[in-house]
Amino acid sequence: MRDKKYYIVLDDFERRVIVNCLNEMRNKIIADGKYTDAVDEVLLKIIGAKQKKFKVIYKEA
Repeated sequence: MRDKKYYIVLDDFERRVIVNCLNEMRNKIIADGKYTDAVDEVLLKIIGAKQKKFKVIYKEA
């Protein structure tokens, strides 16, 4: 069975906040002497994510 993929929309500020938080979490894990493999994977995915432009259309119900 294939893994589900999730797509999220972030602006530049939100992306920077996520990268900063993940980096802080990684530093805390390193300070505790634990492995950072999971955080590293997510951090690399966020940093290397492609940008895609699209238009949002709001409709009233």
